Amino acid sequence: MPSSHSRFVPLAREIRSTFKLALPLIFGHVATGMIGFVDSVLAGRHSANTLAAVAVGTALWSVVTIVLVGVLLAVPPSVSQLVGAGRKAEVPALFRQTLWLALGLAAVLMAFLHGATGWLGAMGIAPEIQPSARGFLMGILWGVPALALYLAMRYLSEGLHWTLPTMVLGLSGLMLLLPLGYALMFGSFGLPELGAAGLGYATAVMLWCQALAFGLYLSRSRRFAELRLFGQWDWPRWQPIRELLSLGLPIGVTVAMEGGLFIATALLIGRLGEVPAAAHQIAINIGTLTFMAALALAEATTVRVGHAAGAGDTSGVRRAIRAGYVIVILTQCAAAAGIALFNDAIAAIYTRDATVLALATTLLLFTAAFQLSDGIQVVSGAALRGLKDTRVPMLLAAFSYWGVGMPLGAALGFGLGWGAPGMWAGLVAGLSFAALLLGLRLRRRLARMEAVGR
Repeated sequence: MPSSHSRFVPLAREIRSTFKLALPLIFGHVATGMIGFVDSVLAGRHSANTLAAVAVGTALWSVVTIVLVGVLLAVPPSVSQLVGAGRKAEVPALFRQTLWLALGLAAVLMAFLHGATGWLGAMGIAPEIQPSARGFLMGILWGVPALALYLAMRYLSEGLHWTLPTMVLGLSGLMLLLPLGYALMFGSFGLPELGAAGLGYATAVMLWCQALAFGLYLSRSRRFAELRLFGQWDWPRWQPIRELLSLGLPIGVTVAMEGGLFIATALLIGRLGEVPAAAHQIAINIGTLTFMAALALAEATTVRVGHAAGAGDTSGVRRAIRAGYVIVILTQCAAAAGIALFNDAIAAIYTRDATVLALATTLLLFTAAFQLSDGIQVVSGAALRGLKDTRVPMLLAAFSYWGVGMPLGAALGFGLGWGAPGMWAGLVAGLSFAALLLGLRLRRRLARMEAVGR
C-alpha cells in the first residue's frame, strides 16, 4: 500500500499545476468581475436611480453572458481531450466551427436584449427605473457579438493550457472601461452625459477592443502558428456544431439555472423599489467578484480533468479533482471571512445613501454565507464537464436552484414579508443543495471509472 507521503507528492504537484494554470484566469476573471464593480460604483456615484437601473439592466445582460459562457464552455474540455488523446491537429477545424456557433448565438441574444427593453413594465420593474435601464440595455446590446467571439477565442486558448491572454485582456479592458464609462456617464471630456446608457455603450466598446485584440494575438503569436487557426475559410458544418451543442447546451442550461436564480432574484427585488434594488446590486456585485476566483479554478480543473481523461489516466483525473477542491476551499473561506468582517466598509465604497447602505450591509452577510457552497458546486460541475458528463448535472442544478432556492426565497421574501433578505436566504439554500448533489454525482462517476479500470 502506498504511503501517505507517496500519495501527497503527486497531489501537491497537481495543485501547483492547477494553480499555475488558474492564476492568470483568476486575474482575468476578477478583472471581468471588476467591470460590474466599476459600473456599479460609477452608477452609485451618479444617483440611486442609476444604480438601480444598472442592477436591472445587468440582470438581463447576465442572461446573455450566461448563455454564451454556458454553451461555449463545451470548448475547453473538447480541446483538452483532443490534445490528451494526441489529436491536436483537429483543433483548428473545431475552433472555426466554434466561431460560427458563437456568431449564431450572438444574433439570437441581440434580438433577446432588444426585445427585453420593452418588457420592463410587464416584469413589474418600478416605473422610475425603466428609462435608465432601457438606455443601459440599448447601449450594451452592441457588445454581444464581440463577447461571443472573445469567449470562443479565450476558451480555445484555455483548452490548450494557455491562460495568460485572459489575464492581460481582462485587465486591459478594465483600464479602458473606467475612464470611458466615467466620461459617458457624467459627460466629461466634451462627451454628452448619458447616465446608465453611457455605461452600456462604454462596455460595448471595451468588449470589441478585447475581441479584436484577441483575434490579432491568435493570428500573430508563435505559440499558435503551427495550428494556422485562421489559415483557411470553413463554412458552417452541422456535425461539429451539433457535437458542440450536444455538450454545451446542457452546460448552458446548468449555468442558466444558477444564473437565472440570481437574475430572477434581482428582477423580483427590483419590484420593491430603488433602495432594495440598489442594495441588492452592491451585494450581488461583490458575490460575482469573489465568484470569479472560483470560476477560474473551475475552468482550470475542467482542462486538467479533460486532459487526464483524454489520456485514459484515472488516477490523474482524481488528483485533478482533489487539487481543485483544495484550492477552492481555501480561496472561498478567505473570501467569506473578508466579506463578513468588512461588510460595512465594502458597502460604503458603493454609496453614500444611508438607507441603501444599511440594507446592503445586511445582504453582504448572505454573500459571505454562500461562498463555500458556491465554490464547491462550481468545481464539482467543472470536473463533471471535464468528463463530458453534463446532462444529469443539468437536472441536479435545476432542482437545486429552482426546486429549492427560488421557492424558498420567494416564500420568505414575499410570503413572509422579509423582502430582499428573504430572497437572499433562498440563494444560500439553492447553492448549498447544488454543492451537495453535484459532489455526490462526481463521487459516483469516479467510482464507476475506477471500477471499469480494474
